[in-house]
Amino acid sequence: MTLPPCPICKSEFVYQDQSLLICPECAHEWNPEEPDEDALIVKDANGALLAEGDKLTLIKDLKIKGSSQVLKIGTKAVIKRIVEGKDHQLDCKVDGAGEMMITAKFVKKA
Repeated sequence: MTLPPCPICKSEFVYQDQSLLICPECAHEWNPEEPDEDALIVKDANGALLAEGDKLTLIKDLKIKGSSQVLKIGTKAVIKRIVEGKDHQLDCKVDGAGEMMITAKFVKKA
């Protein structure tokens, strides 16, 4: 049985002590059966939960800040990571434009 890596430091040296998993590197303890309170909950324009690795489609033309380029409706993107922030929650790789931050309310899950 393989144990998941530590959610804090991503260490692979996790061990189990009864019902808890313990990371020897950062001393974080957690119960894998309980939901993670620290996980960010980000939803798209339709209310679907988004996760890292999800494929997205833009639902609105978006002007790229500091550029004259515009991302058109239907442009595809892939979520690299989800970050906490007011303006932009999704760090994405956008087809034809590279990597950039996008607000979740302007995308839908593909």
